[in-house]
Amino acid sequence: MDSKLNYIDIHSHLGFDDYGPDQKEVLKRMAEKRVGTITIGTNLTDSQEALKIAEANENVWACIGVHPKEGTSAPVFDEAEFEKLVVHPKVVAIGECGLDYFKLEGDIEAIRANQRKVFIQQIEFAIKHNKPLMLHLRDGEKKREAYEDVYNILREYKGKVKGNVHFFTANLEWAQKFIALGFTISFIGLITYVQDFNKIIKNVPLESLHAETDAPFVAPVPHRGERNEPSYVTHVYAKIAEIRGEEPEKVRLQLLENAKKLFNIKL
Repeated sequence: MDSKLNYIDIHSHLGFDDYGPDQKEVLKRMAEKRVGTITIGTNLTDSQEALKIAEANENVWACIGVHPKEGTSAPVFDEAEFEKLVVHPKVVAIGECGLDYFKLEGDIEAIRANQRKVFIQQIEFAIKHNKPLMLHLRDGEKKREAYEDVYNILREYKGKVKGNVHFFTANLEWAQKFIALGFTISFIGLITYVQDFNKIIKNVPLESLHAETDAPFVAPVPHRGERNEPSYVTHVYAKIAEIRGEEPEKVRLQLLENAKKLFNIKL
């Protein structure tokens, strides 16, 4: 498991404006801590920027796709344009894609139908190019509805596509259901100051877990309240080890291997 990196943050947004003034300093801190990251696209422009950052930095990879609530109530997945990006060796995943039912306004059924359409397009695009999915699931007023709908869609593709459920917020039962479909789950800095997910982290196989930051959002303790950045993923690794009661080095090496395996990252 030797590598040039000590940690991989599997989900960040280095292309967001939050990093405009000091993106180079953020990347420098990552290099100093030997942290790599997958920076995530939420639309075509954002995906192009993610790839640009990945091309310029050895320890950065890109995920390209369309977020379910990107821009309008009817986001579009322009397959022809994404075809131009996916051939690049630094593109390691498709997304973040999925379903987001949080605070929808207007013709809700039409919005949900379009989200499902765009999600399925990206599933089939991922299968075509043998890439894993980076899933975004967020419920609305009805608890676990988005999880249920995403799960039912993915069941139709069982064995054909794999991926990760980013920013996992459901319970152990749902974690086990997605793992049974061949998916992994990832946790962010939230776990450093709430205990809601301890049962899941303790009881799923270590091989099914990842650490992420979702930077610039939700910084972990001791940086809570600050703008997040990928180098802070070290605190998420440490907390996973603490919750599981396992040696930090064992956890670090396995999470690094999990990321390399799922996203086919060559170091």
